[in-house]
Amino acid sequence: MTAPALPRTCAPVRLWLRLGHVVYLGPSLRLGPHASAVACLGVGLDAPFTVRADGAPDLTVRSFLFRARARYEIRDGAGRMLYCYFDPTSARMARCLGGMRRVTGGLSSDHRHEADLIDLATRDEVDYERLLAAASIPALSAVDPRIADAAARIRTDPARAQRAETAARKAGLSRSHFLRKFSDQTGTSFRRYVQWARILHVAAAFADGHDFTRAAADAGFASPSHFTDTFRGMFGLTPTALAALNPQFLFDEQDLGR
Repeated sequence: MTAPALPRTCAPVRLWLRLGHVVYLGPSLRLGPHASAVACLGVGLDAPFTVRADGAPDLTVRSFLFRARARYEIRDGAGRMLYCYFDPTSARMARCLGGMRRVTGGLSSDHRHEADLIDLATRDEVDYERLLAAASIPALSAVDPRIADAAARIRTDPARAQRAETAARKAGLSRSHFLRKFSDQTGTSFRRYVQWARILHVAAAFADGHDFTRAAADAGFASPSHFTDTFRGMFGLTPTALAALNPQFLFDEQDLGR
């Protein structure tokens, strides 16, 4: 499958990373079919965009909630986009983002802070904390500390072999109970969360000047192709296509507040 042509833009492409969270500001990308490991809020900063979800008609929106593990495709859009990816174990973020004002066939769109998000994201100096605060609502209930601890161990050392049996034993749960609770509490699976943490590890290494081959191996991916396939399945484009945009990386090294 040929990678989609990437639009040219004078505005810089920015990627803000914290352990668990990612904010993308850049040109609209016609992303192929993909399913993110975590929830993502997308906002068309200059114009609406069209989303296709499995089993649903196309929906043209200005803001849309991409739910974890659901399959979507960006069919059309122009100008710049904001994507906010949220770690589901952060106490500052709701597991399922609130604030969506419209539900159509199970698809959530029209964020209540849409105008504020567009304003914040298009300023010369972007306040990412305010951006995330406007995009989310406080969690209604805290994540089970055992699940939060398991997720924290993954984030801090994603390259280490991550086995559900080991994580379940440390949590004092059976493997099946742990996996079920992890999914219920976070909205994603243990395996997908590990993939998410490893991709963020690769992004940090790439920004430090390492190539994707070394960065993927250091993050725990079995091979460069394994990394590429995982990345494309999660975001709808290849890492090489994203790198061609020459993004500016901004880091916040603190871990998630709990």
